[in-house]
Amino acid sequence: MKLKKLMASAALVALTSGSAYAEEVEVLHWWTSGGEAAALNVLKDNLAGQKIGWLDMPVAGGGGEAAMTTLRARVTAGDAPTAVQMLGFDIVDWANEDVLGNLNEVAAAEGWDKVVPEALQAFSKHDGNWIAAPVNVHSTNWVWISKSALDATGLGAPTSWDELTAVLDAMKANGITPLAHGGQAWQDATIFDAVVLSMGDDFYKSALIDLDMDALGGATMVEAFQRMDTLRGYVDDNFSGRDWNLASAMVINGEAGMQMMGDWAKGEFLRADQKPGEDFVCIRFPGTQGAVTFNSDQFVMFDVEEGNKAQLAMASAVMDPVFQSAFNVVKGSVPARTDVPNTDFDDCGQKGMADLADAGGNGRLFGSMAHGHSVPASVKNAIYDVVTAHFNGEYDAETAAQEMVNAVESAM
Repeated sequence: MKLKKLMASAALVALTSGSAYAEEVEVLHWWTSGGEAAALNVLKDNLAGQKIGWLDMPVAGGGGEAAMTTLRARVTAGDAPTAVQMLGFDIVDWANEDVLGNLNEVAAAEGWDKVVPEALQAFSKHDGNWIAAPVNVHSTNWVWISKSALDATGLGAPTSWDELTAVLDAMKANGITPLAHGGQAWQDATIFDAVVLSMGDDFYKSALIDLDMDALGGATMVEAFQRMDTLRGYVDDNFSGRDWNLASAMVINGEAGMQMMGDWAKGEFLRADQKPGEDFVCIRFPGTQGAVTFNSDQFVMFDVEEGNKAQLAMASAVMDPVFQSAFNVVKGSVPARTDVPNTDFDDCGQKGMADLADAGGNGRLFGSMAHGHSVPASVKNAIYDVVTAHFNGEYDAETAAQEMVNAVESAM
């Protein structure tokens, strides 16, 4: 098997050099929560089995902004890491600087073109060359609900906006925080993504992909911000600066009823020995059923003088179907490869895989604005500023919609 041969070759280089870890990769990433670290250990162990060392460089911050700041400083100083976790348009931006390594050798040997969806290849390849190995596909328009808190409301899992607010009202009446949330810009934007998508596929595409100014500043956008106002009313007063996994813990511990977060949150529930359907419920954000906003964690390899064999081995390990299954079962995401069976995944994971396939086949798979897959970073950050300012009470809904137009125009 070509995969095995490549791994064996990398291992042989390491062994013959006189050190168990003569080949190594320095990996810059932001997977620092408990569930994320557990998932990352699957990859570390895989490489250790190939006698490839892992120099860990974690930079906390769930959206990756801090990691990208650190990366820029490292590259400017002429000390680029060998491998970096990266998302969407950040990959495009670095590729345009002509500083990334070429993974064509391993990609061709293993037939990546046939098993990686085109939506991901748009970021994994540059000028026809493979520059990144996709680890997963995350979908971001999920709601994670405490089953006991939901049962206590006497209501079912919500499927519409009105049903959602009814459940949240009932949770509030029951004396718990209805909506667990962390006041960080990317978390605010994650909810905003789902709210905009719930207003219709065409609106999401017009506003957050095509950046149509009429959509950005129109009546439907005002309504989207009004819905954000409503959701803000269900968040506790101590949300500012809270990390996303701490918001997940509020739901896990029974302090809150639900969290609106991407499927990486499931890893926190699983790590706490909670089971889908028994302890928590996973649903699509009401009004977005059948549609998926996605991001994809990918490992980009920088063009470094030494370490290319280890880089290729790491890329191959990332794309190993066995690893893709094992990693994503733990992480909460779904495989980046379309040929990985769903047999090892729980109910939420199988639903995620089915939703992704359906959305891709029906033209309802959209890059997430909040997670860098629908617009360039400059525009994303401009939208962040408006969404967070509004969520913190600096703008009313009408002003926020107008500020969206001003911010995007300035960033383009």
